[in-house]
Amino acid sequence: MTDRFVLQNVKTVDGNSVDIIVENRKIVDVVPAGMGAGEKIVDYKHKVFVSSGWIDMHVHAFPEFDPYGDDVDEIGYKTGVTTIVDAGSTGADRLPDLVSSCKNSKTNVFAFLNISRIGLKRIDELTDLSWLDEEVLKKAIAEHKNFIVGLKARISKSVVGPNGVEPLKIARKFSQDTDLPLMVHIGSGPPDINEVLDLLKSNDIITHYLNGKANNLFDKYGKPLPKFLDAIERGVHLDVGHGNASFSFETAEQAKKHEIHFDTISTDIYRKNRLSGPVYSMASVLTKFLYLGYSLKEVIDAVTVHAAEWLNKPELGRIAVGDIANLTLFSVEDEVISLLDSEGEEREADQRIIVKGVVMNGEYIEC
Repeated sequence: MTDRFVLQNVKTVDGNSVDIIVENRKIVDVVPAGMGAGEKIVDYKHKVFVSSGWIDMHVHAFPEFDPYGDDVDEIGYKTGVTTIVDAGSTGADRLPDLVSSCKNSKTNVFAFLNISRIGLKRIDELTDLSWLDEEVLKKAIAEHKNFIVGLKARISKSVVGPNGVEPLKIARKFSQDTDLPLMVHIGSGPPDINEVLDLLKSNDIITHYLNGKANNLFDKYGKPLPKFLDAIERGVHLDVGHGNASFSFETAEQAKKHEIHFDTISTDIYRKNRLSGPVYSMASVLTKFLYLGYSLKEVIDAVTVHAAEWLNKPELGRIAVGDIANLTLFSVEDEVISLLDSEGEEREADQRIIVKGVVMNGEYIEC
């Protein structure tokens, strides 16, 4: 790689064709298509889109944990995602190991800290309330404050056991005491989804909001629950978190019909659902939202602008002179493709998003 290179004749999702010039890791100019000069020119011939680097707000990137683990770069830049946010794979006990495991990765990494000190060492991590130890949680946050962006609570029957909504009440206190928002995984009850919604505040995240389980956010007629609408009004953030069991085409269509719009699109990717589906990659998940009728700009903004806004890192969600270059290059191909949701329902789409390359902290890499 030279110190200076030009991404020539690339399209933005706003419809403009531009050249982006990168030098010494930074974007130094954005000029009309064909006007960029440099020793190394990569000409995309107006066939490829460019956006700021994709951000995945919900992944599992601690490779030691099975089944919810994977290698950072396998779910990061190699799939077009330049920034990942680990969604509570580790609690306070193993957070230093997660931090250490990321140090040799190219992909940018942040994390939600699991409110249970054991994290996903076990997948019933909220069945024993003694694992919700505020002292060790605060110590972990103090030592890794630039890495942690929030707290993660998985509030579904298999995780909380007999404890119902009590772990979320404790998480609410942790959030208040640390001034960190919550990302709350929703799924099968108990607790009832309405009990969960009552405890959520502005800037908290509901992940898996399009799941197809009986305890989801829509009534039997497909209408959004009143308390769900109240939570949206309060400023609760809606995140997709596709995963193995948490995205339903039917629920997504109900949401779209009632204009319940995603804030961020995330994958909940880990080794199993990357290799065997139904997730595979961020591009695959974004393709599903194109199929559902959202515009390319709406879909890409969800993994750039809106994710960066929530993280309070606006530089990750824009293409601006002076910023470190984190970019994703992708095409939208007219191609018939079969798409699978987490319920096993198959749909046929006529377009797909394909990643062509990234600029990862100033380094150009073909994908």
